[in-house]
This record gives sequence, C-alpha cells and structure tokens, in this order.
Amino acid sequence: MAPAPSTTAYGMDEFRCAFEAFKDANDQRLAEIEQKQSADVLSSEKVDRIDRTLTEQKAAMDRITLGQRRPVLEAPTMVIQSESKQAWSRYMRQGDVSRLLEAKQLSAGSDPDGGFVAPDETAHEITRLLQDASPMRQIAEVRQVGSSNFKKPISRGGASAGWIGETAARPETQTPTLDLIAFPAAELYAMPAATQTLLDDSLSDIDQWLAAEVQDVFAGQETTAFVNGDGVGKPKGFMAYTNTADATQQWGEIGYIASGSAGAFASTDPIDPLIDLIYAPKAVYRPNARFVMNRRTVSTVRKFKDADGNYIWQPASTAGQPSTLLGYAVTEIEEMPDIASGANAIAFGDFRRGYLIVDRTGVRVVRDPYSSKPFVLFYTTKKVGGGVQDFNAIKLLKFAVS
Repeated sequence: MAPAPSTTAYGMDEFRCAFEAFKDANDQRLAEIEQKQSADVLSSEKVDRIDRTLTEQKAAMDRITLGQRRPVLEAPTMVIQSESKQAWSRYMRQGDVSRLLEAKQLSAGSDPDGGFVAPDETAHEITRLLQDASPMRQIAEVRQVGSSNFKKPISRGGASAGWIGETAARPETQTPTLDLIAFPAAELYAMPAATQTLLDDSLSDIDQWLAAEVQDVFAGQETTAFVNGDGVGKPKGFMAYTNTADATQQWGEIGYIASGSAGAFASTDPIDPLIDLIYAPKAVYRPNARFVMNRRTVSTVRKFKDADGNYIWQPASTAGQPSTLLGYAVTEIEEMPDIASGANAIAFGDFRRGYLIVDRTGVRVVRDPYSSKPFVLFYTTKKVGGGVQDFNAIKLLKFAVS
C-alpha cells in the first residue's frame, strides 16, 4: 500500500480542490451578473461559503505548519548541562537562587526581586519561536542590539558617482544626505503558569516549555505594535506614520495610491489600483516585494480576474509557502484594517528593507510561586523596538476617490 499522505500534504490537496470549486462557482456568479446584471442569491451564497472554507483551511494549514515547528517538551535523552545551565534549571524548578548569585554572567544587574537574565540558549529559543509565529518578523529585518535605544544612520540620497580615466583627476563627490533614526526598545511581558508536577519532571525541558508558552502572547502583541503601534511604550507600526499621496510623498511619510472609490474597489477595472500599487515603489524594491492585508481583504481580491480571465490570486503550490497576488507573495496579517472608506487596507513593498525590528539581547524571568497557588508564575520580559527605516520601500492602497 502507498504511504498515507501527511496532514499538511492532505490539507494542501483539499485547499487546491476547494479553490477549483471556488473558481467554478465564482465564474457562474460573474456570468449571471453579465447576463442579468445581478447574480442569483444562491450563487452568491455558494461563493461566500466556499470562500469561507478556503479561509478556514488556510488558517488550519498555518496552525499545522506552526505546530510542526514547535519543540517537543520532553527530551528523549539526558543532556549534560553546563554549570550555568544547571544553576538556571535549579532556579526555574525549585526557586534556588544561590548558584545564580554566584554566576556573575547570569546575575549581572539582577536580583531575586527583579528577576534573573535567562541564559542565551533560552533567549535564542524564544526568539526562534517568535520568528515562526510572527508574520512581521518573517518579512521585516530583525536585528539584535545591546542597548535600549538603537540609532541607525539612513541615507536619503544625494551621493554622486561617475566614470573616470586611469590618470584623470578625481573630482570631489557630493556627500549624501543622512538621517539618524532612533528605534527605542520597549518592554514586552508575559506571565505563563506551570504546575509543580511539570517543574519536578526531570525529563521536561523547562526552557522549551517557557519559549512555547510565551510564543503566542509575545507574537500577538508584537504584530499589533509593528502594524499599528503609536511608538509610545511600544514599537511604531508602519501604518502609524503620516501617509500622503504617493506623488507628493516626502521622507518620513508613507505614500499611498487611491483605489478610485470610497470604501471599495472601483466597479470597473478593479485590478488597476493593484497594478498601480505594484509600480509605486522604485524598481529596486520590487524583486523582494509582497502584499500585506488581512484575510477579509484576501477574500475580496480572490474573486478578481484579469483581462484574459485568469484569477489574479493563486494558492500556494506547497505547504508553508505564501499565496500570490499578481505574481507577488501575500502575507496575511489580521491587524491590517478592513476595506472601508479612507482605510489603507493593503500594503505593498519590500518590508525587509522598509521595516526594522530591534531585539534587545536578554530575557528576564521572575519566578513567583505565591500569587496563584498552586501554580508557579514566571513573569517574563524582553525588550523590543521597531519602526520604518526606508520610507520609499512600502506603499499603501487607500480606499478613497483620491
């Protein structure tokens, strides 16, 4: 007998089949609109039902893919730990701080009331899982920093260059215009709870447990801030900067393209604004560019076809890969606004060049066995900052007449 397909592979097959059914139903709806100026109610309901199924299946596959990346909490074999790792384990499991206080590399700037800085292995495990769970971390530049306020010089252009002969005089070149952009790191916290049974289990990996517990909490808070954060006690999201018409956009602003209709795509040629959005950034940004929108906006553009009758949205060919829109990857971020009058519901650009996430090295943990007996709470904090570093790399689609 042939081996049974994996859960992810089976889900991809179902997803592709559902999309074929969606195309057939939507083609029927469009044909009815063309013939009778309106679609049959049953046809519209069928399209919406299959569309919801596609959205649910995509979310389910994302959960499966993410679950496959989660670490196993129980180690199959015993691992010889370093002295500092053993000290950290004793603190997490038993609350014994004596060895941590002796280990200067762990206790620098720490005390039993303010918590202790976790070993590098723990911090790296948390960062790795956050990378898997946070869509913004997957598409933006992420940098480890050692201070709470990272400053980066940004060139706004102005440098000149040219050809010159081997023995010709070298004229002085124009110096570039530089900006110094600050990315302050704000404190992010979570408070997972553990039972004493889990802590007493010598085979359980406490570091992996802690990383898995804070993963979703940190990822959710981070993503909200990276998209819409106001920069006060949190990162500044790319949607929080002043946006202006792309033709008049200045440094420090995000340019937008208008959809041509308030709160909707235009009834005729609705794809044109998407094409205009693709060509809004300079050519240097397009090779690694992508669309960013929420699932409800995806549901809208999924119905569009080009002049040749081909659907402009296409499902991923393999599990773990993004769907595409007009040939560019689509990243779904639920924190993006819905399509509404004046809303910037779609973003496009090279987010790795456009947005910077800074992680302050070090994760601090406070063990609290008293506040929620019989559970042991672990107050976990890390410092994260973020903001736009290249205002020319990201463009928005604003649902407005102009």
